[in-house]
Amino acid sequence: MRFRILAVAAVMAGGLAGTAFAEQARFDFVLKGIKAGSLSWSGTGEPGGSYSVEGTLKTSGLAALLKKVRYDAAASGSLTAKGSYLAARYSEDANTGKRQSRSSMTWSKGVPTVQDSSERKAKPWDIDPASQKGTVDPLTAMFATLRDVAPGQECKVNLNMFDGRRASKLTLGAPTAQGDKVVCAGEYRRVAGFSPDDMAEKTRFPFTLTYAPAGDRMQVVEVAMDTLYGKARLVRE
Repeated sequence: MRFRILAVAAVMAGGLAGTAFAEQARFDFVLKGIKAGSLSWSGTGEPGGSYSVEGTLKTSGLAALLKKVRYDAAASGSLTAKGSYLAARYSEDANTGKRQSRSSMTWSKGVPTVQDSSERKAKPWDIDPASQKGTVDPLTAMFATLRDVAPGQECKVNLNMFDGRRASKLTLGAPTAQGDKVVCAGEYRRVAGFSPDDMAEKTRFPFTLTYAPAGDRMQVVEVAMDTLYGKARLVRE
């Protein structure tokens, strides 16, 4: 699993204009009821200024015995006064157990440029990064997704993402109150850059995002999703 897969839960987080923040969190990744890994991140920012975030995704438990996977990523950019994220830089250091690779992206006037250390050959379904103006990277999307929000700002999302090879889109529907919690139904959709087999296999992945009160904010406590490997959840520690 990569940040782009976990990013199926992304939602644009609202904030208080002009209020600086520093947040961090850790989530367990649970696959078919078994803990398979963890996702942790820390980030800072200020609406009307800039943001930066670092994150780590790694396998653990039985999954780590079968296959050790780790991704470390960092992203930064601008954060508008209304809470929109404008990506500027992204870097990723991946170790899948079989290969190690590093890649990065930079955005100029909203258009990404990709630098990739892997020796992957071009594929017929590859897309031109220049066509991905206005996209955000997977880590920025995750950060926007999992940040605390003010009550009433849940479930605001319409994000176009680009991971350096593939384009995807995610949206969330209107929030639904469940006691003191708020639940959003959403969808992650493959758009372009995926192989024909991948597109034939599945293009739409539904998910739900659950918020719970945390002081005067609403905090994501669980993300439940369908993956190619079965039902999975991100559960906040």
